[in-house]
Amino acid sequence: MTEFLKAYRIPLLFALSSIAFYFAFAYNLERSDFPKLIMLYGALFFLAYKLQQITKGSFWVLAGIGIAFRLVFIVALPNLSQDFYRFLWDGRWLAQGVNPYLFTPENFMKGLESLQGATIAQAEVLVEGMGALNASHYSNYPAVNQLFFALAGLLAGKSVFGSVIVLRLSIILADIGILYFGRKLLRNLKMNPHHIFWYFLNPFIIIEMTGNLHFESVMLFFLVWSLYLLQKKKLLWAAVLFGVSISVKLLPLLFLPLLLKYFRKKEVSTAVPAGRRALDLTKLFAFWTITIATACITFFPFLSAEFLQHFSATIALWFQKFEFNASIYYIIRWIGFEVVGWNIIGTVGKILPIITILLVAALALFRRNNSISSIATTMLFAVFGYFLLSTTVHPWYVATPLLLCLFTNYRFPLVWSFMVVLSYTAYGTEGFDENLWLVAFEYVVVIGFAVWEVFFPNSNLKIKFS
Repeated sequence: MTEFLKAYRIPLLFALSSIAFYFAFAYNLERSDFPKLIMLYGALFFLAYKLQQITKGSFWVLAGIGIAFRLVFIVALPNLSQDFYRFLWDGRWLAQGVNPYLFTPENFMKGLESLQGATIAQAEVLVEGMGALNASHYSNYPAVNQLFFALAGLLAGKSVFGSVIVLRLSIILADIGILYFGRKLLRNLKMNPHHIFWYFLNPFIIIEMTGNLHFESVMLFFLVWSLYLLQKKKLLWAAVLFGVSISVKLLPLLFLPLLLKYFRKKEVSTAVPAGRRALDLTKLFAFWTITIATACITFFPFLSAEFLQHFSATIALWFQKFEFNASIYYIIRWIGFEVVGWNIIGTVGKILPIITILLVAALALFRRNNSISSIATTMLFAVFGYFLLSTTVHPWYVATPLLLCLFTNYRFPLVWSFMVVLSYTAYGTEGFDENLWLVAFEYVVVIGFAVWEVFFPNSNLKIKFS
């Protein structure tokens, strides 16, 4: 023990300092206090960098430290997001066998939508916590995501703190799964397995996933597990897990077309390079079919005409009504105000998804995508392009490009995982008010770094992962 303490005294000092900062973040921070938020965030990023720099190869030490950081939040209520109140609302209804997609919290509280005398524990607390905007819309969380909410409803349906602990443990377990399969995949791709700690120890991930209870971690766990099995040629289970990932968050649907050129026929002559072999359309369509079928099956318990109407309408809101931390869209919106004099989100919100689809189609058709590393790179740029064209980019969305970049030669999502904290300046003491100059600064830095990496790959201006 003495030898261990002597060998790791500096990392332990950094870890204890980080724990103190995470404790302050979890239990003594208001979202509106941005100066304190950015100072804690910056300090945690610096300490995370130093921890990885001085403990190369110490897997179990860093794994233990990463878990300890997450456990700091175990009984803390999320302080940067109020979405978890809606998670608890949906989960408590589902635990009672009630379809949470069929009514809004607002209409239920007003008696406009009846559930024949059914009640929900702490209904007023949950509705007040989630806010009027969330309460006025139907649920848009996919089926597998709802199962985690239901688990919290079953195990702690009368306690907000108990429900939060159940959700938090689920997310922590998902992050441990990402650590496990992400490390194995990096080894199989002949990359440094230590890189996975740029996800596991990243303060952005710990705060947004474990701290604020966002389920991108669970979605990414199933996705990276699927990619690992795909690389191992276990196509059936890879497709099933890909479908489950879609049913946690719909985002992986964006990646399905990118597998177009991955499945190749085995040639008798090994002299034919894998990238030039004929496509195996049977495997390709089988993979797509199993993935979509898996995702659809998870929705079967909820299916009805009302569900389809409510779910599709709520998803559409993200493209045509909501605005937050956008980049290209804000420029288009400004042009719209200058030209026609009003907000043109209703029109632009229909066009930008079409452009995203064309971008994904181009990446699927014109990139080689014949290996997991090349697919990860294409996925990275597909999701980056999608977010650049989106009207709403919440901070936790950046988790997806961050994890994907670890399996590529690009590092700009790591920069984004720090810069995205600037979006929290919108939540001031006097209400919501975005500082568009800071939004512009965030994207100038991130896009600039991405452009530099693409066009100057051998430059010294690189984030060193080794």
